[in-house]
Amino acid sequence: MTTSTENSPSATIKAQILAEALPYIQRFHGKTIVVKYGGNAMTDPALQESFARDVVLLKLVGMHPVVVHGGGPQIDEWLKKIGKKGEFIQGMRVTDAETMDVVEMVLGGQVNKDIVNLINKHGGRAVGLTGADGGLIRARKMQMPDAARPGAFIDIGMVGEVDSIDPGIVQLLHTQNFIPVIAPVGVGKNNESYNINADLVAGKVAEILKAEKLIVLTNTPGVLDKNGKLLTGLTAKKIDALFEDGTIHGGMLPKIASVLDAAKNGVNTCHIIDGRVEHALLLEILTAEGVGTLIKSR
Repeated sequence: MTTSTENSPSATIKAQILAEALPYIQRFHGKTIVVKYGGNAMTDPALQESFARDVVLLKLVGMHPVVVHGGGPQIDEWLKKIGKKGEFIQGMRVTDAETMDVVEMVLGGQVNKDIVNLINKHGGRAVGLTGADGGLIRARKMQMPDAARPGAFIDIGMVGEVDSIDPGIVQLLHTQNFIPVIAPVGVGKNNESYNINADLVAGKVAEILKAEKLIVLTNTPGVLDKNGKLLTGLTAKKIDALFEDGTIHGGMLPKIASVLDAAKNGVNTCHIIDGRVEHALLLEILTAEGVGTLIKSR
């Protein structure tokens, strides 16, 4: 039997880390944490396992995680199999009828179920949802402004924006200790399906649920300036300047826009963090260090 003097330094460090997490566990107990899951964290096996364990731990210590996932690489892989190439305009996937069939199959089927199974494997109780389940996400066709023709719009197909979200089914799952896993497919007024950017869905879900935090996992350390330096704290005014000078562009446009909207509409704190870091969620939520960019409304 070992004595206290024989405890390894690593064991002591682990105990200190757990003790330091206590105030954060107390502060966020019973709070909703919406996580947008995407990028390398979804495709690297080690990061997949790390993410699933983090989500289960958050649930076990009394928080209410809600996962909203993307699936771009998986969609591109299936499009390639049928001889199609993905096309993007202003960070949005152009979605014709054939592509929409692939999106529904991949997001609502393959990717959603893989995430659910992974969380359940680590002891969680996850339930997969799409916008059609319980009327969760009502959508309308997105009108994409044409920068070259003021007042005109670009038709990008069955791409939607959130019209409304019914929080009832998510709140019911919380009461039964389930972890909702949401695919960003919405339903229109004529029951047509729409492909919605996962960042936009995550932001709206966080707003409707009055979440404590919205956390977006990315393939970068956070929001970077033109010199590649991490910007750790941003306000609406600073973000407008970054839009104007082109620092924020491409796939980062919907991420930043959705996070900023969430911050303006009642979500307490919003974060864009590096999903390539193992246990990034725990580092952001349960430590003072953080691993990305904090965005505030002002």
